[in-house]
Amino acid sequence: MKRCFWVDPNSEIYIKYHDEEWGVPKYDDRDLLELLILESFQAGLSWITVLKKREAFRKAFDNFDINKIVKYDETKISELMNNPGIIRCKNKILSAINNAKIFKEIQKEYGSFSDYIWGFTGNKIIQRTTKELPISTPLSDKISKDLKKRGMKFVGTVIIYSYLQAIGVVNDHDFECFTQKNKA
Repeated sequence: MKRCFWVDPNSEIYIKYHDEEWGVPKYDDRDLLELLILESFQAGLSWITVLKKREAFRKAFDNFDINKIVKYDETKISELMNNPGIIRCKNKILSAINNAKIFKEIQKEYGSFSDYIWGFTGNKIIQRTTKELPISTPLSDKISKDLKKRGMKFVGTVIIYSYLQAIGVVNDHDFECFTQKNKA
C-alpha cells in the first residue's frame, strides 16, 4: 500500500497515525485542543517523539479536558515538569495552559473552536494541488497571526500549518497515497 513519503514503513505508530488520523477532518473541540497542544509541544522536535508520548500526554493533561487545564496551578505544573512520560519544557507547559484559556475564549466568541478554525476556509477542505509540500502558507500565516494576537504561544505559521494538516483543514496526502484514491 502506497503511503505519503514521510511515513516510516517500519513504524507501526506512524502508519496508524497516517492511515487513521492525519488529514481526517476533525470538528470536535476536545480533539482540536489535543492536537493544538501536541503540535506546540512538537516545536523543535520530531512528530514521532510526540506520538510516542501521546498516551502519557493524555493522562498528564486530564484527557485534554479544557475545564481542568485552564485551572492548572503551580502544583500541577510541578507535577507535569516531573512527569518523564511527556516533554518537560516549562515554557511549553505554561503555553499549553495559556493556550487552553484562549481556546476557551474563542469557544465563547464563536460557539466552538471548530467554527473558528474551519471558518478560515468557509468550512472547506483545502486540497493540495502541487507536488511540493509547503511548510507554511498564507492561510497558516493568517491563522498564526490571529492566534498570536489573541495571546497564544508556540503557534508560529509552521506549527499552525502542521496543525491544519493534522486536523484535516488541509489535505496534503501525496497524490499517490492510498488515501487519495477516493478523492475526485
